[in-house]
Amino acid sequence: MWKNNLDEMKELELLKIEHRGMWLAFWGLFASILLQIILGFGFRQIMGEWIVFMVLCLYVLVACIRKGIWDRHLKPNIKTNLVLSLIAAAAVCGAVAARGNWAATAALPLGTVILGAITFGLCFVLLTVSGKLCACRKAKLNGEAKMK
Repeated sequence: MWKNNLDEMKELELLKIEHRGMWLAFWGLFASILLQIILGFGFRQIMGEWIVFMVLCLYVLVACIRKGIWDRHLKPNIKTNLVLSLIAAAAVCGAVAARGNWAATAALPLGTVILGAITFGLCFVLLTVSGKLCACRKAKLNGEAKMK
C-alpha cells in the first residue's frame, strides 16, 4: 500500500472535501436527469447519466446499510418515510406535469396521479425495508462491539 502523507487534521479535511464532492455529483446528476426529462429528452439521451446516478445510489445505499448508518439527521421511522415518499411522489408528478401535453391528453391528470401513487408506494416500501435492514445491521455491529 502507499504511504499516507497526511496527518489526522489533513485527512479529516480531505474526507470533508470528498464528501462534499460526492454529494455535489449526486445532486448535480439528479438535477441534470430531471431537467432533461422535463425538456423531453429520450431515455437513450440520458442513459449515461442515469447509469452513473444509479450506481452511485446503490453504492451509497449498500455501504451505509453495511455500516448500520441511516442518516446524520433523520431517523428511520414511519413519519420520515411518509414525508420522503411524499416528496418523491410530488417530484415525479411535477416532472410529468411539466412535460405533459395537457390540452391533447385528457387522461394525463389521472395518469400523473397514478404514477405519483406508485412512486409513493415504492419509495415508502423501499425506505421501510432499508431502514429495517440498517437497524438490524446496527444492532449486530453494536452486539459485536460489546463482545470485544
